[in-house]
Amino acid sequence: MTEMNSQAMSLADVGVLADAIRQEVGKAIVGQPETIDHLLVALMARGHVLLEGPPGTAKTFLAQSFAASLGLEFGRIQFTPDLMPGDILGSNLFNFQTSQFTLTRGPIFCDLLLADEINRTPPKTQAALLEAMQERRVTLDGAMHPLPEHFTVVATQNPIESQGVYPLPEAQLDRFLFKLLVPYPSAQEEARIVSRFGANRGLPSPAELGIGAVASPALLHAAAEAVKRVTLSDSVTEYVVRLIRATRESADIAVGASPRAAVLLAGAARARAALDGRDYVLPDDVKALSTSVLRHRLMLSPAAEIEGKQVEALVATLVEQTEAPR
Repeated sequence: MTEMNSQAMSLADVGVLADAIRQEVGKAIVGQPETIDHLLVALMARGHVLLEGPPGTAKTFLAQSFAASLGLEFGRIQFTPDLMPGDILGSNLFNFQTSQFTLTRGPIFCDLLLADEINRTPPKTQAALLEAMQERRVTLDGAMHPLPEHFTVVATQNPIESQGVYPLPEAQLDRFLFKLLVPYPSAQEEARIVSRFGANRGLPSPAELGIGAVASPALLHAAAEAVKRVTLSDSVTEYVVRLIRATRESADIAVGASPRAAVLLAGAARARAALDGRDYVLPDDVKALSTSVLRHRLMLSPAAEIEGKQVEALVATLVEQTEAPR
């Protein structure tokens, strides 16, 4: 796979690359095909992903296996209440031998960053990720330091623990392309998990499972360039805008989606089309990704909360009511 021509990758090659990544990740992860497909879309669209699910549903293991299959440098930050911005970004330390300040890079300087239990650290520390997630660079003491081209944040959080957690700032939530809900496995999948890993004292590493790099930075760059060749027609563009604006006009939604959401949804739809081998975006691409793009961006009105309405159901209603191009 790494011998594939990275100079002019076709959409068919993008699909082949995606299948190879799925196969490698499948050596570690049982089930979760939709989550893996969304990670692939985010990779091709150069977007960040927030994974939410109960403890023990392999969120961290999934991120590790995904990075191993891509041949990218993996970094991990365990977010805790006492974590400081410098623990993420790094700092300039004075070198007494050279009488100069030297940059000590933090764990954020990697290709794929796992922000584990991101909502366990205060907003001040969470804000250290804002510039990196939007502009793929870090500013320290007035100097800008670029991050790798494929810098991607995969963050995890648990939905059921309410003590010792902090809400993610809206500005940070808006920088995530997707928020994906990782469910418990089915009975059949859980039996396969127990059969595969039940004899181990702990989860093996991706390397121990034989997960190898089937991609490379050059291949991923070529795949992202191929996605740019996917056509987004004026009619589909207008459909995306109508759908995003509908979230701001609904009486059940107090805060709707931002223009950034429209841009990210369109880009993700192009990536999904490319993974399907198409050089054009269908309205179905937009519909399929709308919930994952919007669920973390919308804030229900007080009346909707009292009535027990759910964001996902409201998004589904807006998608159904918004006229799509034929």
